[in-house]
Amino acid sequence: MMFARCCLLPPPFISAVRAKCFAGETSDTGLLFREKLIYLQDLNVDPHKALRVNPSLRAAPISSVVSVETLLSSTGLSRPAVGRILDMFPDLLTSDPESDISPVLRFLSDEIHLSDQDIPKSISRCPRLLISSVDFQLRPALAFLRSLGFVGRDTVTCRNTVLLVSSVERTLIPKIEFLEEGLGFTRDEVAKMVVRSPALLTYSVENNLAPKVEFFMEEIRGDVGELKRFPQYFSFSLERKIKPRHRLLKEHGILMPLSEMLKVSDGQFNLWLVELRLRSVERRM
Repeated sequence: MMFARCCLLPPPFISAVRAKCFAGETSDTGLLFREKLIYLQDLNVDPHKALRVNPSLRAAPISSVVSVETLLSSTGLSRPAVGRILDMFPDLLTSDPESDISPVLRFLSDEIHLSDQDIPKSISRCPRLLISSVDFQLRPALAFLRSLGFVGRDTVTCRNTVLLVSSVERTLIPKIEFLEEGLGFTRDEVAKMVVRSPALLTYSVENNLAPKVEFFMEEIRGDVGELKRFPQYFSFSLERKIKPRHRLLKEHGILMPLSEMLKVSDGQFNLWLVELRLRSVERRM
C-alpha cells in the first residue's frame, strides 16, 4: 500500500523528498523508504520484486544503493543498462561495492585483460558475472577454459565470458565428456571444437547436443570428422533448419557438406537446390 501511495506523489513533492533524503536532512523512516522506492522506479527496477527477492533492501540506506549504481556506471554502463542488471539481480542492491563488485571488475581487467570498452559489454551480456565469486567460480572456470586452449589468439573475450559463470564440474566437464563419448573424439579433438565454437559449452546436453548427435549419426550418417571442421552445426535449430534441409536434399539425392547446407539463407539454399536439380536432369539427358 505504501508503494501504491508513493506512486501517486506529485513531482514537486518527489523532488523535495529526494533533496532532503540525499542531503541527510530527514530521519523520517517512512519518507526515506518512499524515496528509496522512487529511486528504484527511476532506475526501472521493480520495487516489489526487489523487496521480495532481497528483504535486506528494506532497511538498507539509499546511499548504499546509490553507491552500487555509481560503481556500475563508472564502468561505462548506461543508466538503463544498470537498471536492467539491478532488476535482474536485486541482491546487488545491498552488496558492498568494494568487497563484492570491485573484485569482479578487477578480475575482468587484470586477469581476462578486457579493455575499458569491453568490460561493460561483458557485463551487459552476462550480468551474472557480478554475483559470481572470483575465487570459487570465475578463476577456476578461467583456468579450465585455458587448459582447453582458450589462450593467445583464442583467449576468452567479452563475447564469451558467459562461460565463466558455468560450473566446471557440473556443467563444462559433462559437456566435454558427452562430445567425447557421443562422437568418439579425444579430449584434444573436442577441445579444438569448443575453442573454435565456444557456444558449444552453453548448449544443453539433453535439449541440444544429444538430439543433434543422434540425428547426425542415425539420419545424416555423415563422417563425424565433418563435425570437427564444422562444430557450428550444433548452433542451428534441429527442427527448423537441420531436419527440413536434410530431408529436401535426401529427397533429391543431393549430397552437400554441412557448412553449405546450413550457413546460407533459406532463399540461397532453395536457389542452390533448384540449380542442383537442373544439373542432375541435364546429366541424365
